[in-house]
Amino acid sequence: MSRGLNKVMIIGHLGREPEMRYTPSGRPVTTFTVATSRSWNTVDGERHSETEWFNIVAWGNLAEICKQYLNKGQQVYIEGRLQTRRWEDKEGNKHSSVEVVANEMMMLGDRREALTANSHSADGSDVSEIPSADEDEFPF
Repeated sequence: MSRGLNKVMIIGHLGREPEMRYTPSGRPVTTFTVATSRSWNTVDGERHSETEWFNIVAWGNLAEICKQYLNKGQQVYIEGRLQTRRWEDKEGNKHSSVEVVANEMMMLGDRREALTANSHSADGSDVSEIPSADEDEFPF
């Protein structure tokens, strides 16, 4: 039997403040968006850039941490899995949305020296330290 792999790693900036709510059973869930940008030059030397937006969902302890520590515009590393959510509205129209269900989050950017200790995984455990701002490599 073969196994599949569904893993997503994103480094980007929060597009809005995280929103936390609770399920009827009392489980916290936080949602927010992260934008990633890429730039390239065409054969003619013309500069292009493109921004991709991702819907992020965090559950449980990680949801509470994201709500407490993340802010709009902040750079963040998110690791998780892709999930497609499907629903039908009141008029019977079918909808779907692709989202990243986060299981790890690391705060990056200017304030990261002060916030590195607050980097957590979905189970609330601390994750490894991220590279310094001088390094050009990604933390994976």
